[in-house]
Amino acid sequence: MNVRNVPDWLYRKLWATRLKKALTALVALVVVVGVVSVVGYRVTRPDEPDHCATGVDRIDGECIGVSASAYDFGTPEISKVTAAIARENRRIESKPHVTLAMVLPLEPELAAERGELRSELQGAYLAQYRVNRLQRTPLVRLVLANPGKDYKKYDTVVDTLGTMAASRDDNLRAVTGFNLSLKESKAAIGRLTNDLHIPVVISRASADDIANPEKGEARYKGLARIIPTNQAQADALACRAGTPDKDTVLVKDTRPDIYVSSLAKAFSCREKGEPGPKDQEFESPGINRLGNTGNDFAFIGNNICQSSARTVYFAGRPVHLRLFALKLAEAGCRDKKYTIISGSGSATLERYMSDEDWQVLRGGGKEPAVTVQYAAPGHPKAWEREIARWRDARTKATGKAPTDAQLPAYLTEPRDQLRKLTDLVTSGRAGDIGPVELDDSRTMLVHDGVYTAAQAVFLANTQTGDRIPARERVAAQWTRLESAYRVAGTSGWICLTNGGNPYDKPVAIVELDPRTRKLAFVRLGWPEGRPQPDNCVVPSGTG
Repeated sequence: MNVRNVPDWLYRKLWATRLKKALTALVALVVVVGVVSVVGYRVTRPDEPDHCATGVDRIDGECIGVSASAYDFGTPEISKVTAAIARENRRIESKPHVTLAMVLPLEPELAAERGELRSELQGAYLAQYRVNRLQRTPLVRLVLANPGKDYKKYDTVVDTLGTMAASRDDNLRAVTGFNLSLKESKAAIGRLTNDLHIPVVISRASADDIANPEKGEARYKGLARIIPTNQAQADALACRAGTPDKDTVLVKDTRPDIYVSSLAKAFSCREKGEPGPKDQEFESPGINRLGNTGNDFAFIGNNICQSSARTVYFAGRPVHLRLFALKLAEAGCRDKKYTIISGSGSATLERYMSDEDWQVLRGGGKEPAVTVQYAAPGHPKAWEREIARWRDARTKATGKAPTDAQLPAYLTEPRDQLRKLTDLVTSGRAGDIGPVELDDSRTMLVHDGVYTAAQAVFLANTQTGDRIPARERVAAQWTRLESAYRVAGTSGWICLTNGGNPYDKPVAIVELDPRTRKLAFVRLGWPEGRPQPDNCVVPSGTG
């Protein structure tokens, strides 16, 4: 349009319209810029973590950090128990208290792992609930620390825990948890103990590399364990079984994994005599990844089938153990029956099993084609069964049934503690924390870890007279927890050596029975080959 030929009134109207559009566009641009500057900061800073909850940030898609609230880290299976922990924390916040931190990967992908996590947090909460009603001070505040999948983001969490340890508001006095033996969890424990001087008590990780030697300088200053190492488990489970070497074979994962390598080394204790088949090796792609292991297991199973071996020691993770057991059951020698023996990492293996899996393990005969045994850190039927066995043996030996007063305390004290824990669960006094399953030992063992940490805090408080003991004083109490100050855990007596290791702590040897689809208690196993001494006085030569 030629503006020279446009009437003045029309020209003014066109100009007003254009001006209006320009102003509108300008206002819109200002609004957008303002919104971006206020709420869209992460558009220009993509490396800054999102906020998941108080104390927890999103880093590389995971919610990493430390929480004392009811936040469930996006894992609905634990919502009820995190809410219960938050309620208890609020109840005691105005009273003298210390903080204990649970360090665990809190966003597991597999359904079985989420169930395991729920069991572990239930154990921690039930211990917190119990110790806060013992009429002792200080009380215990519990926080949950997520180091990410496979503990890969442990540095972020450890930094936060270091700040909490130095803060009078938090009074962090011990760290527990650690359910996986990995190089990352090992590094986290090293930083906590050696660099930050924060006491650590391990409930679940069993690798020998994450333990102090009984003689010489400690690897981790301020570390205590309540779970026997893989070597101690092997001593209780396999090394004293007397199975001829020719009837055994070791199947091991060669992927770098300190739990697996520690277990393989522990199972090297097989008996002398005529040699059995050579070690059968495979390499998995990861803790919960199968890759081509199914093909490897089929080949290994057929080779074992042709050998004299009927007992298989398996050094690997649970997902691989499940697949290996299935492939061994499908091997050509249908008339052979096998027992697979593995470590405590196999706890809750049954959660990975399908209806079809159980059928394969049963085979076609009266006896199962494959049964799996492992050293569980505890089992709810262990104490009643062992007490009945002890009574029977004593009656046969003396001709007279023993009285209750004659029962050994190493059996009755853990039984009584387990009864108290069971009553707390069944009565509902601690609130709704979801279904509690004691058979997998996780609830029992994590309960005992938090309970042990609390006992060290109480003992330190008694000795110093301070309302809130220094964390160095707490660490110093680990070696006192024996004899008169032994901890009667639901999983057994906890009597610590000078290296901070549980002396001759029993393991519950359990068997996965395909006929009943249950985890059956077999017997107690003692690493020293005999029960703990009277009153759990740790003998010389052990630390």
